[in-house]
Amino acid sequence: MKKAVIVGYTGQDGTCLSALLLGKEYEVTGVASKSTTENKYGILGVDIQRISDVENLVKKIQPDEIYYLAAVHQSSADVQIEEGELFRKSFDVNVKAFINFLEAVRMHSPQSKIFYAASSHIFGNPEKSPQDERTPLNPNCIYGITKGAGIRACYFYRENHNVFVCVGIFYNHESPLRESKYVSKKIVETAVAIKQKKKSELILGNLESEIDWGYAPDYMQAVHSMMQLPKPDDFVISSGERHTIKDFIEGVFDYLGLDWKKHIKVTPALITKKQKRNLFGDNQKIKQDIGWSPSVNFTEMIKILVDAEMKKDESK
Repeated sequence: MKKAVIVGYTGQDGTCLSALLLGKEYEVTGVASKSTTENKYGILGVDIQRISDVENLVKKIQPDEIYYLAAVHQSSADVQIEEGELFRKSFDVNVKAFINFLEAVRMHSPQSKIFYAASSHIFGNPEKSPQDERTPLNPNCIYGITKGAGIRACYFYRENHNVFVCVGIFYNHESPLRESKYVSKKIVETAVAIKQKKKSELILGNLESEIDWGYAPDYMQAVHSMMQLPKPDDFVISSGERHTIKDFIEGVFDYLGLDWKKHIKVTPALITKKQKRNLFGDNQKIKQDIGWSPSVNFTEMIKILVDAEMKKDESK
């Protein structure tokens, strides 16, 4: 039985990945916010910012695979904090705590493979589209800057200490587990509420932004496949398609039998952060090297999200 540690197991990706690995009969230990899932090692809590805690975890479990999904990422919907504080918190989790795992593997479990979840935000506002694994890093937000630093740490440990560490460059990916602060979830929740006559209006800041949208469980399958390679590598994980927010709205409202134009109000003042442009992933490498491609397309993903929201509301 393979053993895996998922760091950030309570989030969307961690939950999807945990389900995937348990289905493959892995022994899974989840770590999040100084807590761990029930395990046979007597580990009750792990503060990932304490190297001693991380070393103890890695030494005791000797995991085959470690998936580092923990991250600090502030969205427009979050309570905004001072940039200096956001930088510090982001570096603490996106870089420093991750280095604790790299060090623990280097010193105590060199056979362990590590996955680092990066983001398309490492490219900033690229001039060329689509982006692939050779696109220069040019982040222009705190999240992208710290994720870029995490990638550089991967390269350092891969090249200097022979640590098996893969980098997945995620583009937007959705599931029913998304938090309400994300635009996809906001659209689905509000549209279902309108269908049920609990609301009448959805207010958004911009309908023309283009997003490379995929389905989160598909992306976790890509991550697992990467970790089965004989040598570590970097891969863009994307749908290979772009759709506007208006496309998403139309798909959701059409599926619910609603006329979106009667319910959508555009208020540009809602946009508090610079909009990314040209973020569109070229997924040819992962298709060719691993044989992965999305199993759920844009329309199917929308139906899954809406059906889950309808079901959730019916169960209340």
